[in-house]
Amino acid sequence: MMEPMLLALFFAKIKGYKVRPLFKVWAIYPVFIFILIYLILEVMIFNNNYTFIKYTSIFHYLYLLTFLILIIKYKLNISAIIGSIFIIIGSALNNIAIAANNGKMPVFPTLSYLTGYAKPDSFMKVKDIHILGSSVTKLKFLTDIIDVGYCVMSIGDICIRVFSFIIIFNTIKVINKTKIIG
Repeated sequence: MMEPMLLALFFAKIKGYKVRPLFKVWAIYPVFIFILIYLILEVMIFNNNYTFIKYTSIFHYLYLLTFLILIIKYKLNISAIIGSIFIIIGSALNNIAIAANNGKMPVFPTLSYLTGYAKPDSFMKVKDIHILGSSVTKLKFLTDIIDVGYCVMSIGDICIRVFSFIIIFNTIKVINKTKIIG
């Protein structure tokens, strides 16, 4: 979940916006806290500790809710609607992949095997909605095929992350245009 934040900061910098004022507003820190929680979860997974993996859907939901603070504080209504459309599209794509694969989301790790994030026995240990993809996987292009080494994402997951990017980028934009610092 850190990718949208980094991309928004990078894109804002390219567009000529100052990113430092973002770190001076309290409203961004709930988002930062959940990004930190996700980083801790990723480190735990790297270390074969799957204790909290069953709570990731709750963390994900709460993470998205933290964006309400930014949406309300900076009146990002149009951005929120556009971002929500991406969440709906992403969720629908993920649900289609899951429905086509008997209620499971196939995962195709490649780089994650090299980094140690995924291990051959990981899917047996975790026992959640994710399974190791195979030749019988249906709609493979909608499953978790985008491997970045520390997570494997689907097209739907990318769409959901677009919401975060839109809100963070537009928060930076509003802060720069109104000179809001606190």
